[in-house]
Amino acid sequence: MDLAFDSALELATRIRRRKIGCAELLEHYLDRVCRLNGDINAVCAFDIETARKRARAADKAVAKGAALGPLHGVPMTVKESFDVTGLPTTWGKPDMKRNVATRNAVAVDRLLAAGANVFGKTNVPVMLADWQTFNPLYGTTNNPWDHSRVPGGSSGGAAAALAAGLTGLEIGSDIGASIRDPAHFCGVYGHKPTYEICSGEGHRLPPFVTGNDISVIGPLARSAADLEVALTAIVGTSGDDAAGVRVELPRPARRPWRQWRVAVLRNAPTAPVDRAVQDRIQAVADFVASRGAHVDDKARPDIPLAEAHRVFIHLLRAATSRSLSNEVFGKLAKRAAKVDPSATDYESWMLRGSTLSHREWLLLNEARHRMAAAWSAFFREWDVLLCPAAATTAFPHNQKGERWERMVTVNGKPQPSTTQMFWAGYSGMVYLPSTVAPAGLARDGLPVGVQIIGPKYGDYTTIAFAAMLEREFACFTPPPAYAG
Repeated sequence: MDLAFDSALELATRIRRRKIGCAELLEHYLDRVCRLNGDINAVCAFDIETARKRARAADKAVAKGAALGPLHGVPMTVKESFDVTGLPTTWGKPDMKRNVATRNAVAVDRLLAAGANVFGKTNVPVMLADWQTFNPLYGTTNNPWDHSRVPGGSSGGAAAALAAGLTGLEIGSDIGASIRDPAHFCGVYGHKPTYEICSGEGHRLPPFVTGNDISVIGPLARSAADLEVALTAIVGTSGDDAAGVRVELPRPARRPWRQWRVAVLRNAPTAPVDRAVQDRIQAVADFVASRGAHVDDKARPDIPLAEAHRVFIHLLRAATSRSLSNEVFGKLAKRAAKVDPSATDYESWMLRGSTLSHREWLLLNEARHRMAAAWSAFFREWDVLLCPAAATTAFPHNQKGERWERMVTVNGKPQPSTTQMFWAGYSGMVYLPSTVAPAGLARDGLPVGVQIIGPKYGDYTTIAFAAMLEREFACFTPPPAYAG
């Protein structure tokens, strides 16, 4: 198998042992991008000369026997929405095509400090607001497992580039599964960290200088170990917060399967999951049970699932409403005034959530924190909860109409693509960490990821669980068309 599919840590080890040079490895990835990126359109912007200069300097450091960072010389890309000096940060919006960054995002600087070599950016949907990846500036990104299907979104270019062996490591962002569903659809690893443990400075839509509710940044990779090293590199506050706030995540002790307490939720009436995905989640559960783990498919937080769904969509749409123009907000407010308060469809929730009064938001926030307390009680008895990242495997491209009007097929029936956002918000709105790890291929030949939810600040626990699955159950597998 091509070394382009090695994990980032394996690549760094090759460099450290002088099996390959940093400049040579960079050119290897650039050659693959030149030959293969056209079919999937994952990498959308480049700073090759700067990357080549970094690679030459990295080779000199190796030759001198200098101390090397954990990612020394590893070529990587970042999601287009992260600021990288000299490159445009557009969020897929044509009116931002001249928004050229004059400094790096904090997370980009931290990855560079760990030795990574950023050579480009990966594609996103407009405003990072879709489970597909297409925009008027850079076009459509295809899934490397099947070009007729989506790679997910909004970190779709990131996951597609990793799966196709076009980059060594990636960083994305997640408010509604934007790390987790691309990882699931493309068969790679993704980690959505605990809220606010990683600085989002340099990943904010102008003119905003504050972070957004629920939204986080986090790594995508081809191995669980890469998630751990990348998270370690980027974790921590920045700016004034760094003067007094430290992030110290607990490191779990290594333990055998028989010491794990694992809850499993394969399906939910509020957001039905296709049987093909359920079967892979069940296969994970059956495997860990066969190894001695205590597994229960009835255990879950004391939270009504439909209520969790409603609260999340309202809070999500409230969080994203700040980017609406006054004109658009006014139109939504008029439509929201006509919505039946008892309506439970996504469009109605979206309209109400986007136009909440402050009092309404405070009441929803109270409901959210009561749910967070229920999760906390749950994790006093259970280590992780396994569930889907999305309702289906990667679905066919469909760019017509509103997102809630686009249908996916779940167990032979049409379902609005937005319904599966429940699986993002169930844990995300209460700020919990989630790791998505490959769970094998569904019967349609497409990858499925299992979402591993852990307690607040239990990021290394969910990654450790993913690492155990990687060693013994399923690991990253390159899409056949790109493995040669």
